[in-house]
Amino acid sequence: MAGMDATGKTPAARRAAAPAARRAAAAARGSFPAFVLLQGALYAAYGTEAPFLPSFLGERGLSPGEIGVALAAGTLMRLAAGPVAGHLADRYDATRLVLGSAAAAAGLISFAYLLGHGFWPLLAIGVAHAAAIAALAPLADTLALAAAEREGTFSYGWVRGAGSAAFVLGTLASGQLVAWAGLASIIVSSGALFLAMALAAARVPPAPRRQEATSLGLDGLRDLLARPRFRRMLLVAALVIGSQALNDAFAVICWREAGIGAGTISLLWSEAVASEVVVFVLAGPWLLARLGPARAATLAALAGVARWSLMASTTAVPILAVGQLAHGLTFALLHLANMRLIAEIVPERLAATSQTLYGTLGLGLASAVLTAAAGLLYGHLGAGAFWAMAALCAAAVPLAAGLGRGAAAA
Repeated sequence: MAGMDATGKTPAARRAAAPAARRAAAAARGSFPAFVLLQGALYAAYGTEAPFLPSFLGERGLSPGEIGVALAAGTLMRLAAGPVAGHLADRYDATRLVLGSAAAAAGLISFAYLLGHGFWPLLAIGVAHAAAIAALAPLADTLALAAAEREGTFSYGWVRGAGSAAFVLGTLASGQLVAWAGLASIIVSSGALFLAMALAAARVPPAPRRQEATSLGLDGLRDLLARPRFRRMLLVAALVIGSQALNDAFAVICWREAGIGAGTISLLWSEAVASEVVVFVLAGPWLLARLGPARAATLAALAGVARWSLMASTTAVPILAVGQLAHGLTFALLHLANMRLIAEIVPERLAATSQTLYGTLGLGLASAVLTAAAGLLYGHLGAGAFWAMAALCAAAVPLAAGLGRGAAAA
């Protein structure tokens, strides 16, 4: 296997065996700080902008219906633009260049929001901005995974955990910014953070030059989708991570209707994000090293069944608090398992394309479809709609278990 040393150990195994202090020192000397800056700027920009962008659009003259259309158009653009950016990165062996250019474009287009008023100008700006940000996370992941495997001094989960923490900090800061300087401040801050990401992209190492030729046109997509394990991985991600759409859209509404106060709701939400960070940085790499990606994905699916069953059954705060801890497994552990599977399944010439397909089909499209379905389900069933999400995770269990079979054929 590629990356093994004379003792038969992979970089991940060597990293796990090294003392913690030595691992930390080695990581600090390598590219880890640059990747923390890259992911931190990206997710801080997301966290700063996302909560208040609809309000900003309303302040600039859009009606609620027009805001919905503008946001939906942005979602559709991201689904289309992500794979295109991934293909360009693979086609020209230029992942870092495409990432830096897209981040710079995202920053500049963000500032264009300050000049927009009315539906059509803001719609055009929003669609252009969505095209620029579509592949930022997948391409950043592509570079971080390659560097983590190549250097062997840090885990990808450490980098992604830093991004999750930055998202929380960005969200908290955005509330303070809006109170102090108004809604336009989130546009300025997120634009600056995207530009900071572009600068950070220039500091991370590029992926090694490839020896094998890159597939042209649609051949790369056909190659990926012809791989049974890759298709199965996408389906597991769509079912388990997509099942969180109902929670994201209606959990707070459900809890408020049950009489749970805003302070308690904030603590429950923060607990879920904290569990995500803990799994990315600490528990996830440990579990993945011991279980392997197939059993880790199975554990994530089972955790989803338990979490949504609790949500469907009760609104008792102590039980909800236990369920929120499962977010680290249902999202972070599954994402880490999928990153490991992509590294095993996908040839280097298609690394960026595979990441953008994962982000588009496995995450984006599934979340969009299930978010639309969530409104209908919750309208008819109330909290009972979470049983449907538990059923999706249950359907993913045998699929996840099968990810460990047929590894040679991929």
